[in-house]
Amino acid sequence: MTIDYETVATGASSTCEKNKCKNKEGVYKSAAGWYIGYFCEDCGPWSRESGYYSTREKAETAINSNAYGRI
Repeated sequence: MTIDYETVATGASSTCEKNKCKNKEGVYKSAAGWYIGYFCEDCGPWSRESGYYSTREKAETAINSNAYGRI
């Protein structure tokens, strides 16, 4: 479950507050697995918009079909 403003989908800004650039949504990797989120080229991970996926292909399928979110 997410709280308000925890993710871009629930109201957080997709613009980096430090350098005012628009962060890019995409598929990213962390120690926990692949996820859909926003990433700032200067600051690093910005938000995690989805749960974790075991493979990049599963995360890409979810983002391409707009079928993702956090519970």
